Amino acid sequence: MPNLSTHILDTTRGKPAAEVPVTLYSQSAGHAWTKIGTGITDADGRFRNFFADGQLPGLGKGVYKLHFEVGSYFRSRGVDSLYPFVEIVFNVADPAQHYHIPLLLNPFGYSTYRGS
Repeated sequence: MPNLSTHILDTTRGKPAAEVPVTLYSQSAGHAWTKIGTGITDADGRFRNFFADGQLPGLGKGVYKLHFEVGSYFRSRGVDSLYPFVEIVFNVADPAQHYHIPLLLNPFGYSTYRGS
């Protein structure tokens, strides 16, 4: 079972950020990034299907990043914003655990944490 999910909350609107393109990358030993999976957040601002059928079952130990195309989200709503994209880099120490990486977003700032 895949062990990664994400959720975006637009804190200005107090609502989920739907239709945001998100891409997952893994970092190699040489520090290059390899694309693993991509998708778009649903109406609830969530995405959890980074691993297509037949690919990796989930995250192994290592360094990963989530790339969120937030500029397109704000442009589609006619809102000026500072960030064209947000990248969250995180470490997976225990692949047996679930990693939920939320993004709290507004046009001029963002924060993240490890959720459950």
